[in-house]
Amino acid sequence: MKRRDKEAFVAEFREQVRETPILYLTDFTGLDVKSMTELRRKLRESGADYVVVKNRLAKRALSDLEVPDLSEFLSGPTGVVVAKDGPVPPAKTLVDFAKEHDDRPAFKVGVLRASIVDEGQFERIAKLPSRDELLAELVGALQAPMAALAGVLQGKLQETVGLFESLRQQKEAAGEE
Repeated sequence: MKRRDKEAFVAEFREQVRETPILYLTDFTGLDVKSMTELRRKLRESGADYVVVKNRLAKRALSDLEVPDLSEFLSGPTGVVVAKDGPVPPAKTLVDFAKEHDDRPAFKVGVLRASIVDEGQFERIAKLPSRDELLAELVGALQAPMAALAGVLQGKLQETVGLFESLRQQKEAAGEE
C-alpha cells in the first residue's frame, strides 16, 4: 500500500469504529477466498462489515479512539467485524459460520461499548435472542395480562347481562300472575 492509501484506510477504519461501539477481532487463517466472500455476505446480512486489517494500521486507527488497548490481540491475520445493528446478530453469524468451517474464523477479542469481551462473553452474546425476538417476547408478556383483563371484563359484562335478563324474567312472571 502506498502512504496515501494507508492514510485513507486508517481514516476510514477510524470512522467506522467511531460510528459503532461494537467490534469483534478474528483470526481468519485457513479460510479461502470463497469462504471469506461467504462470510462477508452473511455478516452484511446481519448488519455488520468484515474488514481485513493490517495490524499496524489498526493500532494507528484505534489509538485516538476511546477503545481499550487491543495491541496484544493485533498480531497474525486479523479480520475485524464492525457491527452496526447490535452485537447479537453478527456474533450468531460468526459462531454459526465457524461451526460450518472448522472453527474458522477464530475469535480473538471483542469490544462492546469500550469494554473488552472475552470468548466466554462472546459465546453468551451469540446465544442471546435477537432484538426482534426480544421485542416479540415483550409484546407477548404485555399482551397476556391485557387479554386476561379483557376476558375478566367480558365475563363480568355477560354476568351483568344475565342478571338483567333474570330480573326482566322475574318482573314479567310477577306481572303475569
